[in-house]
Amino acid sequence: MKQELITEVTQKMLSLLDNAQLKQLTAVLEQVLARYSVSELSADSEEDNTQELITMFLAAKRIEGCSEKTLKYYQTTIKSMVTSLQKGVRHIVTEDLRSYLTEYQSKNHSSKVTIDNIRRILSSFFSWLEDEDYIVKSPVWRIHKVKTASSIKETYSDEELEKMRDNCTEIRDLAMIDMLASTGMRVGEMVLLNRDDINFAERECVVFGKGDKERIVYFDARAKLHLQEYLDSRSDQNPALFVSLHAPFERLKIGGIESRLREMGKQLSISRVHPHKFRRTLATMAIDKGMPIEQLQRLLGHQRIDTTLQYAMVKQSNVKLAHRKYIG
Repeated sequence: MKQELITEVTQKMLSLLDNAQLKQLTAVLEQVLARYSVSELSADSEEDNTQELITMFLAAKRIEGCSEKTLKYYQTTIKSMVTSLQKGVRHIVTEDLRSYLTEYQSKNHSSKVTIDNIRRILSSFFSWLEDEDYIVKSPVWRIHKVKTASSIKETYSDEELEKMRDNCTEIRDLAMIDMLASTGMRVGEMVLLNRDDINFAERECVVFGKGDKERIVYFDARAKLHLQEYLDSRSDQNPALFVSLHAPFERLKIGGIESRLREMGKQLSISRVHPHKFRRTLATMAIDKGMPIEQLQRLLGHQRIDTTLQYAMVKQSNVKLAHRKYIG
């Protein structure tokens, strides 16, 4: 409670004192309050202010272009932390967050990746509070990135892709596989496409990625033929590019595509058949064939090139050949 009182006092003096003076004030308060006991008062008004600050933070992130899905994740993560700690955000210290993350991981058996995602969101929130002068310093700054084991993400082999194509009983499924495999688009981007979005002459289409960012993706000749065949076979008037097989022919959703591919994988004994795996496969193949990483970044719609590098896994056989060529 004493530390919370010190924090509140220094925050109120933030606009009047520089860093050295704030540090000296903090030391004096710690020395004086050490001789007294401090009782906790009602935190009702602080709780109200906390909710207001969370709302303001989410509004700021919305202006920055974050999707509603991302904003919902931010909101859920921050509110879960506040509820668990039972403190106003201005009184939360580093040790509170360390304890929260430790307990969260233990209680939910969460992976290190999940815990680091929570840490990043909390860091973003408290850094915003610091930038806006609601707190002196973010309590997350001393909580470092959670180290995670790097694993080689799986991709489809050429044989697996052909096996899936050969065993498609519906022309729609064949067209979907070809579009995912040749464009590298996200499944969430594909379900939003309409028939009119497809430019068959140029073999391209405009998709809306994360943060409603627009970009052009390209498909190959095989995808063009199968997509045209699928569209010609349809009798419905739904503008969606991909629809259900039976009336009322509704636009396919992400879950429907995931379920269809998962079922296909089980039938063909192919492990982990998932839409995102097509995207990773294309990235790996592009790097393997010498596509410049900057162009691949643009094709996949990544804001940061580091993200692109995580998708692109160079084949070990080519590493061996490169070693023999350049070194031995």
